[in-house]
Amino acid sequence: MFIGMDDTDSNERMCTTYLAALIARDLEAAGFGSVSGDLHLIRLNPSIPYKTRGNAALGFEFLPAEDTAEFRNRLISFVSEKIAESAETGCEKTNPGAVFIFEDAGSELKERLDSFFKKAVTDVIEITEAEQIVSAYSIPHLSLKNGRGLIGALAVCGAMMNPGWDCTYEYLAYRDPVRWGDQSVSPRVVDTDSLIAADQATSPGTWDTIDYSEKKYPFPVCVPSSGDPVLFGIRGESPEIVRTAAEMVVSEPVYFSQIFKTNQGTDAHLLPIQSAAEMIPLHSYILEGTVVREVQTNEGGHDILVLADDYENLPECAAFEPTGNFRKIIRKLIPGDKVAVYGSFKNNTLNLEKIEILFLAPDISFENPICPVCQKRMKSAGKGQGFRCRTCKTKSENKAETAAVRKINIGFYEVPPSARRHLSKPLIRMNNHDKSENEE
Repeated sequence: MFIGMDDTDSNERMCTTYLAALIARDLEAAGFGSVSGDLHLIRLNPSIPYKTRGNAALGFEFLPAEDTAEFRNRLISFVSEKIAESAETGCEKTNPGAVFIFEDAGSELKERLDSFFKKAVTDVIEITEAEQIVSAYSIPHLSLKNGRGLIGALAVCGAMMNPGWDCTYEYLAYRDPVRWGDQSVSPRVVDTDSLIAADQATSPGTWDTIDYSEKKYPFPVCVPSSGDPVLFGIRGESPEIVRTAAEMVVSEPVYFSQIFKTNQGTDAHLLPIQSAAEMIPLHSYILEGTVVREVQTNEGGHDILVLADDYENLPECAAFEPTGNFRKIIRKLIPGDKVAVYGSFKNNTLNLEKIEILFLAPDISFENPICPVCQKRMKSAGKGQGFRCRTCKTKSENKAETAAVRKINIGFYEVPPSARRHLSKPLIRMNNHDKSENEE
């Protein structure tokens, strides 16, 4: 059977990854059966406004010890009670949901959930669509408050039932529950130097452990700041590499840990499109265009890039202030440069996650010509009369063109790890995949 759950955390407490891992352990300890394969952590559309934190759904395949209706019901009740007891239902945004799908559900449901999974990552799904699926296929489920968690619960089951998508892994270490809560009272204890050593020993197989964009102050991206159960998390290409890195980390005692199979770092949320006319709010896109004006910085420190494609001007593209040095790259773009932008479309703005520079226009400036005799800059001889060297009396009709050296190169640029979305594919991973394909 497949068990999926979502929306049990709040902005400050609990974590659905923790609850899913705990329930999987408790099911085994209570003699209900055993977990089969990986626990799954599936990130959904990052632009959804009613998410709590990372918009992740959790699930795992479970092999029940018995195959009777009575046993199934006891197992479902056990999981449902655990969720109801632990979910942060006092939070307005928290609307837990869980589903229980058995192996004999049939190929029609499997195909429908495959489409549902992909839609949940790239599109906007209403609760009614999830409720229709649950009803049409008589799926046992838990729905608390408005039951929005049913969307993620079904989506993660779709991912588990239809493998083959690009995946990565994350090792999550959890704190003792007595240490949860206000960080001013019980701050996390994770040694930054050990994180740096782990990162350097396992990169490029792991990523987003440390943000080196501020070289004097390396920032441990993998250590959260809220009061939730996570102590730290290591992301990478395989279970082995994230475990190796995690074993090098020096920290407060780890309550327990879990490795998840995930779609993080895959760009699964991005939709390639040909025209800005196709853009819909709360979706994420890849789109090519040409810079049409100088980059402008607004009062909030956000850099605004305006592009045009073959059909029309694009909405503004924004490199927000928290993206740090990425904004310096954006500021170097000039009209005529051709780029591919990657990001989410909200409030009529494409929020940049990364950018590929495809073509650099020549940066031409016009200055008074230099005298070929004395090498001094000529002066204007009057309106419409060209230029003249006052010393040598030499003349020139036109200004001299000068092409400046562009301090930027063709290629990809990304926001720093501390500003990166969970689903965004880091360049270190893109480079590794390109290298592997070339070697093959």
